Amino acid sequence: MEKTQIVESLHQGVCEVVFTKADGTERTLRCTRSASIAPITNTKTLLNEEGGGPDVIPVWDMDSAQWRSFNMNTIKSFRKVGTTLNG
Repeated sequence: MEKTQIVESLHQGVCEVVFTKADGTERTLRCTRSASIAPITNTKTLLNEEGGGPDVIPVWDMDSAQWRSFNMNTIKSFRKVGTTLNG
């Protein structure tokens, strides 16, 4: 899946991403980038704070209500689990 498709899906609603963390453990993350759910922030600043790069995608973690990120190169699975009505 291309990064643009992932980001577009995240803007449309909630998605579930299973990926390998930097420490080698697997993580399942329910997340979004929908403006109607996630608080507005400057993602460029967020990327700099996370030490991100072109393959790092910042997302709003639905379970912890915080910004997180994942490297798209470590994705094991990605699926949409919900869409927003007004997003």
